[in-house]
Amino acid sequence: MRIGLSVAGVLRGVGAVFAAAALVSCTAATAEQPDDVEDSSEHDDALGSSYTKTQYPIVLCHGMAGFDSLFGVLDYFYGIESALTSGGARVYITQVPAFDSTEARGEALLAQIEDLVARTGDAKVNLIGHSHGGLDIRYVAAARPDLIASATSVGSPHQGAELADYLRANIKGGSFSEGVLSVFANSLGTLLGLLSGRTDPQDSLSALASLTSAGLDEFNAQYPAGLPSAWCGNGAAVENGIHFYSWSGTGVITNLLDTTDYPLGLTNFVYDEANDGLVGKCSSHLGVVIRDDYNMNHLDEVNQIIGLTALFSTNPKTVFRTHANRLKTEGL
Repeated sequence: MRIGLSVAGVLRGVGAVFAAAALVSCTAATAEQPDDVEDSSEHDDALGSSYTKTQYPIVLCHGMAGFDSLFGVLDYFYGIESALTSGGARVYITQVPAFDSTEARGEALLAQIEDLVARTGDAKVNLIGHSHGGLDIRYVAAARPDLIASATSVGSPHQGAELADYLRANIKGGSFSEGVLSVFANSLGTLLGLLSGRTDPQDSLSALASLTSAGLDEFNAQYPAGLPSAWCGNGAAVENGIHFYSWSGTGVITNLLDTTDYPLGLTNFVYDEANDGLVGKCSSHLGVVIRDDYNMNHLDEVNQIIGLTALFSTNPKTVFRTHANRLKTEGL
């Protein structure tokens, strides 16, 4: 259910032309033994379609340049909503400004959460945020911990993204290039919003600043819940009554048919550590780290583009379903 893609979101549209005609996926990455082995039909039959039936609703929160559904056809969390609802979960999908600071996006998300609990009568929600969305949910968790049962980030740069550092360092403030980037990104955010049925103000330079190491240092000082005390460690499992989790990938070129893999193959070289093309492995850690090395790139983590992920690896939908069952088991 809707309440409300990174520049790479535009590339998804191009990739869709190839993907629509593809009946078979192939992978350029080494095969990975799935560790989240869960057959949906088998579990749903055995458990009365309640495998993912959490106590509180699951709220999915998109990343930078994100949307809920484009043209009403291409979902940001592709196939994930139905994968969760088929097992009994109640799922809501939010939409915030595509490009803006974490605080601005967080405030927009908070308003939707407050409206959701008021309308449904649920005391709390389970937040799952991808990429920048993982920072947004931390803001909401700090602002209204009473409304949040759990906060789970997927491929989020909690210690900053090296690509953001690189762009900020190489685009001088007030320069022509900065102006062009700002106009382009702001226009893209407005267009994506219109195509998905919303109009929101955009501020791409603030968005970029929020994702730099310096920006995250400031953010983390104000909102530290769930952060590891040591680099690449686990954070507290529960803080302020909220359960914190995270997962991410280190795959980059995972499917030759997915044209969005190739730009991620280029951005990969900006990073000093294993990464998903946009976020470093250790930077993604928050709370209980479920896994940080899935054979998935940044878009695979939300089953994009249209499910063209690594063939012999854990399916992203399975990871979401297994996590919903984890939340259910915890009484969340």
